[in-house]
Amino acid sequence: MRTPLSRVNRRGRATVIVLAALFLLFTLFDRVINAWTDWLWFDEVHYRQVFTGVLTTRVVLFAAFGAAMGAIVAVNLYLAYRLRPLLRPHSLEQQTLDRYRMLLTPRIGTWIGGFALLVGLIAGLSAQGRWQQWMLFANAQPFGVKDPEFGADVGFYVFEYPFWRYLLGAAFTAVVISVLGALAMHYLYGGVRLQGAGDRMSVAARAHLTALVALFVLLKAVAYYLDRRGLLLEHNDSADVSGAGYTAINALLPAKEILAWISVVVAAAIIVFSNAWMRSLLWPGVAMGLLVISAVAIGGVYPYAVQQFTVKPSALSKEPPYIQRSINATRQAFGLNNLKATSYDAVNTQPSADLATDKGTVPNIRLLDPTVVSDTYTQLQQARKFYDFGEKLDIDRYTLQSGTQDYVVGAREINYSQLSPQQSNWQNKHTVYTHGYGFVAAPANRLVCGGQPEFVSGFLDDGTKKPTSGSGESCSSPTEQINTPQPRIYYGERMSEYAIVGSAGTRDAEFDRPTSSGDQYFTYKGDGGVSVGSYWRRMLYAAQYHETNFLLSNVFNKNSKLLYVREPRERVQKVAPFLTLDVDPYPAVVNGRIVWILDGYTTSSTYPYSQQVNLRDATSDTQTGTVTVAQAREDINYMRNSVKATVDAYDGTVRLYSVDDSDPVLKAWNQAFGGHLILPSKDIPAQLQQHFRYPEDMFKVQRDLLARYHVTDPGQFFNGPNFWQVPNDPSPDAQGQKQPPYYLVAQLPGQSQPRFQLTAAMTPKGRPNLASLISASLVDGKPQLQLLQLPEGTITDGPSQVQQNMTSMPDVRKDLTQFRSDSSKPVFGNLLSLPVAGGMLYVEPLYIRSTTDTSYPLMRKVLVSFGKYVAYEDNLPAAIDSLIKQATGQAPPTTSPPPDGQPPTQTTPPTSNAVSEAAAQIQQAITDLKAAQASGDFEKYGQALKALDQAVTQYQAAQQASGGGAAAGTSPSPSASASASASASASASASHKPTSP
Repeated sequence: MRTPLSRVNRRGRATVIVLAALFLLFTLFDRVINAWTDWLWFDEVHYRQVFTGVLTTRVVLFAAFGAAMGAIVAVNLYLAYRLRPLLRPHSLEQQTLDRYRMLLTPRIGTWIGGFALLVGLIAGLSAQGRWQQWMLFANAQPFGVKDPEFGADVGFYVFEYPFWRYLLGAAFTAVVISVLGALAMHYLYGGVRLQGAGDRMSVAARAHLTALVALFVLLKAVAYYLDRRGLLLEHNDSADVSGAGYTAINALLPAKEILAWISVVVAAAIIVFSNAWMRSLLWPGVAMGLLVISAVAIGGVYPYAVQQFTVKPSALSKEPPYIQRSINATRQAFGLNNLKATSYDAVNTQPSADLATDKGTVPNIRLLDPTVVSDTYTQLQQARKFYDFGEKLDIDRYTLQSGTQDYVVGAREINYSQLSPQQSNWQNKHTVYTHGYGFVAAPANRLVCGGQPEFVSGFLDDGTKKPTSGSGESCSSPTEQINTPQPRIYYGERMSEYAIVGSAGTRDAEFDRPTSSGDQYFTYKGDGGVSVGSYWRRMLYAAQYHETNFLLSNVFNKNSKLLYVREPRERVQKVAPFLTLDVDPYPAVVNGRIVWILDGYTTSSTYPYSQQVNLRDATSDTQTGTVTVAQAREDINYMRNSVKATVDAYDGTVRLYSVDDSDPVLKAWNQAFGGHLILPSKDIPAQLQQHFRYPEDMFKVQRDLLARYHVTDPGQFFNGPNFWQVPNDPSPDAQGQKQPPYYLVAQLPGQSQPRFQLTAAMTPKGRPNLASLISASLVDGKPQLQLLQLPEGTITDGPSQVQQNMTSMPDVRKDLTQFRSDSSKPVFGNLLSLPVAGGMLYVEPLYIRSTTDTSYPLMRKVLVSFGKYVAYEDNLPAAIDSLIKQATGQAPPTTSPPPDGQPPTQTTPPTSNAVSEAAAQIQQAITDLKAAQASGDFEKYGQALKALDQAVTQYQAAQQASGGGAAAGTSPSPSASASASASASASASASHKPTSP
């Protein structure tokens, strides 16, 4: 009898084979090309162990799981075929199945093998995606911390538990497919019948299928056992914390154990009752039914009853021990256990001269907002339209002639989207415009030339005359203060295109920079890049980029190199795919070279009792999606900043440094890749370490957790009266997003000297007033978290309240109305919250920006608040001075001018020695104040202002002691009047004093 397959002629079969081969060719071609170019790239960066390690692991997992799954299915299908009954009763059902048996039987091995191959292929593809779980499982490390319930090392949950879960799931899948496949095979060949006389299932079929069902139930017993450990990773709804609570420990945990033993008994019953004793499916069916009923009653109804009738009525007495477990685990898992918490009263609401004389914080107050002045850098340091500094600049600190302070820094890169149509052809884009030039920096606390940054580095041409203002003020440093012998940037955040570099002759082809003497050109001589000097290499990359110019263009020579994967974050992620990277790489000059520094995090989602955090939600704020990218939407409950990665901006060299040698997760990954992937902390160059900073995304996650987990008493945690929240950004354009933290150099209470740190304000949950300040910094290379907590019951204005107070001032409202027009708009900078002089000082710069295409923001005003006092001035010293004058009642009173321009009659009352001495002190203080003004010395100016304040107070006290001052109808003595007038004059001009910060 002819089967359907026999009707297919040879030509049709050949066509099918050819089409299948073409499909495989086009499907696999790109993958082979990608793998080949990846191998060349990893060889270039000297991280071949990552490529081979990942590829080998994925291939082995694919082969192992695919072969195992396919073999299990194939064996069971073949066994079902071999156990087919030789004689089948005659029935209409069997006659219908005969045609299918005739189709399958001649090639039964091919059909079974094909189906098993398909199942194995799907299983292998699923398994190879679990390469990270396997690597951690195979290289597990102890944490040295025990879980509070079973006493198992936390490493079991982080490294082993996820893979055991996957392995169990794969086993379930194999058994289920085997059961369904075997049942279908038995039915097809008459081992299982729905019609006809006799038993509905042959003895062999019953033994085979019941054995598979028993195996499924045994796997369920294993699952129940693992579920016991998994309870420590679940959420406790009663207390809104992670980990097993009262119900889970006292009801679910014993229920899981009981169900595990019941499953073992049921599995044995299925085998015995089905085959050895009664040889009936009735009692095995009853056993399965009892298992289901037990699962519902013991695993569902009983825990529900305990929760409803025991826990809910008295949760406060039942849950605290388990809340304490969550508090301890969360603080341990996210590095909060070393938090240094101190009380800060912030009771001083009267600005004093101490503000002006402060040496740790006030002189370093940052007025340049890196998210605002990016366009300012671009317009003032651009020189060509295609140069760009990105959407957001960065903050770093440098020690120059003026001491250590923070600088707003950026790398002048090429924005390929800004190339003109002529510049955008293939040759120009990839062989001429290959790199940026210069590391541009400006002090964060200094403004010149009408609100511009004072640039100190990154000049395109040292021979040109630096710009000055109309009054002759220099708008930038006359020389490079941050020297970079190699300022070219081939690898950067804007370098999205590949570049072809290298020359066989003496002519430079790459555009370097514009100078006063004309455009300069350059030839790359670095170690980075993959050689494309041979025709075969060019053919490979022509296929990779689908670009025929690799084969046709004459730009190639024997020295040609191809630079690709040039963005620092992408480059490090490729080298270390197991790391979660911070979204904000930043450039630094280290030993004369520009390097990009990135923070790498090791994470896990299976740390027992630790709070689950959504990484994207915790790290998102007003900058996310506008000037920074968002993190992946990933739930984690363990996080460590264990790695600092660097990418050389010239040759692309990638280095990974360990900054937490004790992190077990990092140890596991390092061991998985041969033990030499991560350089130990002792190998970090000293100058590089000086530019490490506390990671921003890590801080955001910790800040989000500290809103609740600063409370360590489980009773108070359950009630939640002292919970905080991250305040919304008070800027009018923030649209209800969280306020970002900010880097600054400051000396906070409890700190012995100014340090570079990341700070953020917190407010009580549901209220706008200030609750605390969180500060994070690196001290001797080690992370340190500090919490300044305001006492309960105190009311100190928070960021949104201060912003409202500031913008409600009549002068501010008037200026904002003027600035908001068709030709300009106001831009608010970062609102800094600074604990200074026993109170809270808030500082916010106000920028003005034109609405034209080439406009850029310039700082015009500074808003300052301390207690109930608010100042609005042109610069920070004037604003600080205004606060002090408001609080102290200065300036002294003056006499009203007489009518008709006649000189007043003066009667000189007798003056005491104390009054005369006080007047002399006023005169001396005025002299010192004017001298400080002339020198621009901020510190001496503050000291002179404080001395003037004390002298005026002594003068008024001396007047009262000598008789209350001048009598009615008389004037003060000439000397006293002159002193008061001079004092008033000095005070009136004080708002124009030192403008350097």
